[in-house]
Amino acid sequence: MTAEAGAPGPPVRRVDVLVVGAGPAGLATAARLAASGAGRVEVLEREQAAGGVPRHCAHGGFGTRAHPLTGPAYARLLTRAAARAGAVIRTGVTVLDWGTPASVAGAECAAARPVLTAVGPGGPETVEARAVVVATGARERPRAARLVPGTRPAGVYTTGELQQSVHLFGQRIGTRAVVVGAEGVSYAAADTVRAAGAEVVALVTELPRAHVPAFQAQSARLRHRVPLLTDTTVTELLGHGRLSGVRVRHRDGRTTVLACDTVVFTADFVPEHELARRGALALDPGTRGPAVDGTLHTSRPGVFAAGNVLHAVEPAGTAAREGARAARAVLDLLAGSAWPGPGVPLTVEAPLRWIAPNRVTPAARPERYVLRDDAPPRGPVVLHVHQDGRLLHRERPWPRAVLPHRPLTLTARWHGRVDPEGGEVRVSRG
Repeated sequence: MTAEAGAPGPPVRRVDVLVVGAGPAGLATAARLAASGAGRVEVLEREQAAGGVPRHCAHGGFGTRAHPLTGPAYARLLTRAAARAGAVIRTGVTVLDWGTPASVAGAECAAARPVLTAVGPGGPETVEARAVVVATGARERPRAARLVPGTRPAGVYTTGELQQSVHLFGQRIGTRAVVVGAEGVSYAAADTVRAAGAEVVALVTELPRAHVPAFQAQSARLRHRVPLLTDTTVTELLGHGRLSGVRVRHRDGRTTVLACDTVVFTADFVPEHELARRGALALDPGTRGPAVDGTLHTSRPGVFAAGNVLHAVEPAGTAAREGARAARAVLDLLAGSAWPGPGVPLTVEAPLRWIAPNRVTPAARPERYVLRDDAPPRGPVVLHVHQDGRLLHRERPWPRAVLPHRPLTLTARWHGRVDPEGGEVRVSRG
């Protein structure tokens, strides 16, 4: 690591690999790279502690079936593994933008090593790396982004805000809460509300039924005795100063006011892609995260992406496995492998919503593809893969029962049949 004398602004520090985000994907990437002798591996995290979202998920379900863990325990496990491997984890550091060293200008910029500007406890800094891994994760849409009208009272949360308030800071939230959503994360939010000593008035969803495993939904409803209002939309927040209720509209047009002093908006995740966008990384229109090939190369040489910034949102274990896969690709780059071309776009047809990875390059075959579906089918699902009118592959995905907001997987057995000079590859549901 060196400093560049005479450069305007803060001196440029140099590392081998810079990982942005210390969630499961970023920590797994850093641990694998540091253990493999990749040189100085540095992780930048804007929060005051590493671990990502699992830090404030007090429920179980993390780790492996043989060794199940709570979210905080899983976060500590990943953090310790990265630190023991030799990665440097720096918290309280916010990455602001991309930059260029003073010694590089003009046409050379496109071939330059990636550079990021950040600010932390020591002030502004500029870091140049041989490779950058963007692992900034995902976030839930807040009330404003969901276009729910009304005043701006206290007592309105997303799941993450609720969990941080209760589990990290020990704050009181209120006495009666409405949870908007009926997915796995919604029931986790209901658990958090109860842990804070508040009553869950109802779970409200626009969908015709809850979309969590049946055993989880049933056990949660029995445990909490929480009404589940399906085909129901929150249309307005009521109250001044503090929330006093939410107005909901049922499918038949009836409206009702649910008295509450807290509302939690759950699910509806989007990638935290601001850094990727500022770096001019190509974004996939379906996932709204960086477009990547099967080994997680982005459109910008030297920059990889992994975890839920690519697909909002998959389990922490999925993000960690992607981090390990990104590390293998980074090691290849550090060893002298050429950066792949843009490849062939991989898209989906409605009612499929997105697929990841979403670029096909000859040497970058993924372990599998993940898809999301907007509408559950009436019968068995078959996925078809086409390019320029040619059927490349036909497969029944897993799981067999398709639900909105639940992932499907597609094998990569068709990968070698793609014409790298042909048109886009399309996946459809039959």
